[in-house]
Amino acid sequence: MAQSITLEVALSNVERLSNLILADEQPNIEPQPASVVYDVSFDTNFEDRNAFVSGNAKFMEEATAHCGLSKVLKKGDEYASMLYTWRSCSRAVPAVKSNEQENRLEIYKAIIEVLQPEVDKLKAFFRFQSEAIGIFCGEVKKLAHENRRKDFISETYLMRLAQFIDMFSVLDALKNMKASLNNDLAAFKRAEGFVKQQQGGGDQSSIMELQTLSMFLATNNKLTMNLKEALDEIPSYEDILIEVVSLCCNLYETKRYIVPSAKHTILKVIGFSVVLIDGKTSIYKLASKGRINLQRIDKIFKQTPVVPLFGDMQIALVSYIKQTPNFNASHWTCLTEHAEEKAAFVSYNILAKIDTIRAEHLKYISGLTRTINNIGTADKWTDRQVRELTDLALLGLKHIGSWTTHIIELNAWKLLHPVDKGTNDCPETAEEYERATRYNYSSEEKFALIEVIAMIKGLTMLLTRHQVIFIDAINRYVHKTFQTFILHSMRDPIRFATKKKKHHVKMMLIALREMCADWPSGVENDQDPCLRGEKDPKGGFQIELSRRSVAPSSTQLYMCRTFAEHLLSDKGGKKSLRAELDGHGIGDLEEFLKVSFFFPHLINFSHVLQEASDLSQLWYREFFLELTMGKRVQFPIEMSLPWILTDHILETKDASMMEYLLYPLDLYSDAGSYALHDFKQQYLYNEVEAEVNLVFDQLIYKLSEQIFIYYKSLACSILLDKKYRAELGSSIPYPPAAHYETIMLQRHVQILGRSIDINRLIQQRLHEHLLKANQLAIARFESTDLTGIVELEMLIETNRLTHDMLQEFFVLDSFEAIYREANECVNLPHGRAALHCFWEINTDFMPSYCYNSTTNRFVRTKGDNEAGVDRAAAPKAAGYYFYGTKALTTAYNAIQRLYIGFVGQEHFAAMIRLLGYQGIAMVMNELLKQIEIIVKSKVVPYVKAMSEGLPKNCRRPLASYGVGGVLQFYAAKLEPLLQYPLLRTDVAQAFAEIGNALLFCLMMEHSLSLEEALDLIEAAPFQGVPLPLTTQEEQHPLAEFFKEQAKLLHMLPLIQLQGTKQQAQTATDCDLLTRERLCRSLSMFEVVLEKVRAILTVPQLDPIFHGTAPGNGVMHVEDCVEFYRIWSVIQFSVSLPLTGNELSPEDTFGDGLHWGGLTFVYLLGQLHRFEALDFTYHLLSCYTGKTDAKNAPTVSGINIDLFAERIKAVAKLNTNIISVLDTYIKPEARIKRVPEYYAPPSFESAEGVGSEPTFVMTTKPVA
Repeated sequence: MAQSITLEVALSNVERLSNLILADEQPNIEPQPASVVYDVSFDTNFEDRNAFVSGNAKFMEEATAHCGLSKVLKKGDEYASMLYTWRSCSRAVPAVKSNEQENRLEIYKAIIEVLQPEVDKLKAFFRFQSEAIGIFCGEVKKLAHENRRKDFISETYLMRLAQFIDMFSVLDALKNMKASLNNDLAAFKRAEGFVKQQQGGGDQSSIMELQTLSMFLATNNKLTMNLKEALDEIPSYEDILIEVVSLCCNLYETKRYIVPSAKHTILKVIGFSVVLIDGKTSIYKLASKGRINLQRIDKIFKQTPVVPLFGDMQIALVSYIKQTPNFNASHWTCLTEHAEEKAAFVSYNILAKIDTIRAEHLKYISGLTRTINNIGTADKWTDRQVRELTDLALLGLKHIGSWTTHIIELNAWKLLHPVDKGTNDCPETAEEYERATRYNYSSEEKFALIEVIAMIKGLTMLLTRHQVIFIDAINRYVHKTFQTFILHSMRDPIRFATKKKKHHVKMMLIALREMCADWPSGVENDQDPCLRGEKDPKGGFQIELSRRSVAPSSTQLYMCRTFAEHLLSDKGGKKSLRAELDGHGIGDLEEFLKVSFFFPHLINFSHVLQEASDLSQLWYREFFLELTMGKRVQFPIEMSLPWILTDHILETKDASMMEYLLYPLDLYSDAGSYALHDFKQQYLYNEVEAEVNLVFDQLIYKLSEQIFIYYKSLACSILLDKKYRAELGSSIPYPPAAHYETIMLQRHVQILGRSIDINRLIQQRLHEHLLKANQLAIARFESTDLTGIVELEMLIETNRLTHDMLQEFFVLDSFEAIYREANECVNLPHGRAALHCFWEINTDFMPSYCYNSTTNRFVRTKGDNEAGVDRAAAPKAAGYYFYGTKALTTAYNAIQRLYIGFVGQEHFAAMIRLLGYQGIAMVMNELLKQIEIIVKSKVVPYVKAMSEGLPKNCRRPLASYGVGGVLQFYAAKLEPLLQYPLLRTDVAQAFAEIGNALLFCLMMEHSLSLEEALDLIEAAPFQGVPLPLTTQEEQHPLAEFFKEQAKLLHMLPLIQLQGTKQQAQTATDCDLLTRERLCRSLSMFEVVLEKVRAILTVPQLDPIFHGTAPGNGVMHVEDCVEFYRIWSVIQFSVSLPLTGNELSPEDTFGDGLHWGGLTFVYLLGQLHRFEALDFTYHLLSCYTGKTDAKNAPTVSGINIDLFAERIKAVAKLNTNIISVLDTYIKPEARIKRVPEYYAPPSFESAEGVGSEPTFVMTTKPVA
């Protein structure tokens, strides 16, 4: 039975779910974030040395010395950081401009107040270097004493002295580099001197201290001089330094180092020790006696000629040799010509090493993955698995340290050897640091650097992710190795020493056992035969080892290794402990020393891993900032190596490198961490943070732009006509894959402890790009005539497809919402596109285009240059906002040119799709308003004016007069109107504009019907409308099956059955809106015609278009008072043959002229009278062929044959127009007429006799 819980408990359980950390599906292409660092240090700094009372007194004393020396070294690191990060304060304080300045005293006091803390630091540094030299020389003097000269010195002790030597070399170089130290001290001395002078003198000791400090800072290599002077007073000090050099050479040659700083410390110690050794006794004399091997040092210097000194400071190791007092170049091959260049080609050529690094990385990743997978399935680790994991951890640290060393040394080489101006696109105005970074790397070197950095950071992330497993395995392995060596391997030496009564050896071995043994029971087994010098019994003597995941402390490890080194030392000759052991346990001791050398690194796995992968020094540039002498506060990001590498990926658009994009940015995290934890300078972190902000803005800007360009180009390529692409061949390829997908999915990238949603930031930029692309498309349309609507649709469709592809990775607003925003119709009923359409229709299309019924297109009137149309200038923007690339732009422009110069079905279809019902309705409504304006402002005045010029009576001449006579009759009657100057210009233009407007509405009607019909066909299967089948298809055996399956596509019943009430209502509404379309039962053009009829049939216009009532009560037969008579005159005029270079009415007005006039005649109900009484129609009826005009080919200057041909064309056009109008005007809307009888008027016959009254049938309109 299920347990019931209260509502409060249920809500509490739900709240707890929010605390669960769920892994998302984001691809991991960033380094391990280090925003929160949890680092456990097992280095006790020998504070627990008193716990090992059984140890050798000498080693206990040495441990005590180590504790003090390590504190001095730590203090030295702090002063090194202080000197390196020193920024001049004297440049920031106000200066006294003249000796007469009144407030000089106040300014100097302020300067003292500001500089006093800084000068105190310099004084403390001066005291520290003196104390450190004294401590170091004291240790050397103690070791070089003639009574202890042959005593054993441990490696740890020698390395501690080596660290002191490195500290002295670094501090002296930093002091030499920082000219700002002298500047600040000089400013302080001037200010203090003036103030004390005003106050009546000062303390002489303080003045002397400042003077001594000033001399110390101003003298180059002063610290080295002081150190050499102190060492020269120690007899045989060079013996100790030679041992240090020998140890460093051994460590270098056997590669017993992991982190880069360890290797570089070794090299700097060798070089600086050469300077210290060479003095009163020449180093070459010592070499000749075999006390020091200069060839060994020379070989090392040839292999690695340049090393980092501190931060962005670097040093050529040969410079140490050149500083020696007894310098002799003949002893050094590393000083020969081109030696440095040859070494650089081998040691600093990252391109030559990249293949090896790749192979190492691939092999290690494969082994790591296999081992981790095997460990994960094991219930309990075996000794082999523990050893394998430890070896993997150590190998991983070595790989990371080695790769990091390659990068740091390459950077040091480049900083020391800036590129020459004019080389590698380096301008003459380039700064020193710019020459060392921005222009000093080839493209291949940058890619190699990026790849190696990615390997370092990626492998660091993997090791950090599994560090719990590694640390546990390391502790187990170290503990087991330690106990095996103490409890198993050392039993034979103890037995031998006991049996042979080697009491000193036995005492040391027993002390080692007591210090380090971990007995399972907690108590030593005193029954061990080896303690009595006896052999083990035949069955063997088993010593059980404890299995713990606990490593020895640093003091234990030091004691154990030091004891082992002492036992192996051959100092003392025959009296040495090694000789006393007589070979027993020597191999075990040597193996233990070899294996345990890296135990400190493994025990501090997390710390060493972070230090080995630290690339922070690639950002720091304090040395080069000092060289600018205050001209630069900080260098721009274009000179910053992290951004140079990141930007190189973006600029080259190399798809294979795109997934490495975020790795170089981790250098900022390294630099920020180093600024806070090592330099302990907040302002440096602030500078790093400021650069990160700027860099990330640039990154998002460039990345979003490239993503938009890529998908825009891809969309344009997809939508490009396939046949056209095939004709173009390979000139327009599809854009290659760019691998942006991984970057676009990043939602929580860690930089400087901040979690950044790159996906969201790019999404915001892409929204702006899409919005701008649509805005530019509309702006481009606004700068063109109506033909630009096709290009606008092309651009909108490419933008839509771009949006659809991007929406797979980003949560974007709907494309309709973006387009409405660009079209400025979010809160307005009509957008920019619709308004420009109407503007172009009103100002350019209606007056400047002429319609051709044959082609069904509008073309621009000949001679029209669009000078009077006011349009916005074409927008200036990057080409990728339109078609992505230059090649695609050229292709689409070629397509667009096919639609320029005319307005046809393609343009109307584009308008239908872009404007929608609301935009169409607005355009139609505005067109009707324009028609009304034209009617009232132009047509009505012209009709009035022409009505006055019409003949009062124009009886139809008899056909017996012949076509020539009829033409001569009409020409004479209509001559006043035919000579009307505005007849074939403004009057015809007014009717042409109305005709163009009507034709525009008609074409829109046709296009809308096609679009709606297509929508209905596509929606039919989903609305339960069966698709029509042919007779042959109906007889197919599977016809019924497919009909039944088609019923399953009907969505409405399914949603009503399975969906909610709201979903069902929404589906019903959508189904209704899909079914009820204009093309099914309504006609837009019919409404337009009715609106035009309403405009023409207002009572105020009735006298103008219908005239007075007919005298016969039926119709005007001979009187010219109705509108159709005006139109007959216009039609007669435009039908006249052309003369000279005169443009034809078709070229000037097109068929829109006839559409406008004849539609008016049709809507006014005068069509039949026009057809019966039109002047041109009567002429045509009298024209029987060319033979009739042989005797008179021209009448009144009019060629009868040409005139007749033009009348035929006009009559044919009129027939087509009337058929279209008959289609759209409903029969019941036409003027109805019923038969009615009228008494005919009386008339006299030819003989003068009145005819009899008869009845004839005519018609009368019905209201």
